[in-house]
Amino acid sequence: MLLSFLPVIVGLALAVPIGLLCVRWSWLYPVALASSSAFFAIPSLALFVFVLPLTGLSPVTAVLPLTLYTVALLLRNVVDGIRSTDESVRQAATAMGYGRMQRLIAVELPVATPLILGGLRVAAVANISMVSVVSVIGLSSLGDLFIDGTQRFFATPILVGIVLTAGLAAATDLILVGIQRGLTPWSRGRKAQ
Repeated sequence: MLLSFLPVIVGLALAVPIGLLCVRWSWLYPVALASSSAFFAIPSLALFVFVLPLTGLSPVTAVLPLTLYTVALLLRNVVDGIRSTDESVRQAATAMGYGRMQRLIAVELPVATPLILGGLRVAAVANISMVSVVSVIGLSSLGDLFIDGTQRFFATPILVGIVLTAGLAAATDLILVGIQRGLTPWSRGRKAQ
């Protein structure tokens, strides 16, 4: 769980400021998006093996590549979410005396929350599935069950690994849906009408 969730938290902490910079300076967005997409195109096992000599057999070997994948998944959602704030809403906030930072915190980020959390859900579930690959390089994870079952030609550990991985992914997604509903009460009211 640590190897799955820590990259999501760190990736979110990196993707939001990078996304804000991309909104502020639009020339930066294509560069950041191309860079993050290039990292995402690298197979996870190859990136784990590439990082291994630099970080040794430690949790950082898994956290660093998964953080890069999380940033790649979240960046577009952060930028699109902040850009989705209607210009008239921005002007109204400015007319009410909101400075740039106040407007960002009180108006733009709440409007962007559903898109950001949607990307976060995808990143969290993807990390849970990708972290099982780190067993191949020697880090302990649910992937140990897959390796054990494959080496012994015994299906039970493989099925247990699949069920645990899918269960953890489903539970994580449900928790993030609950957080999204808690942070966006206005969207529940709109659906009820």
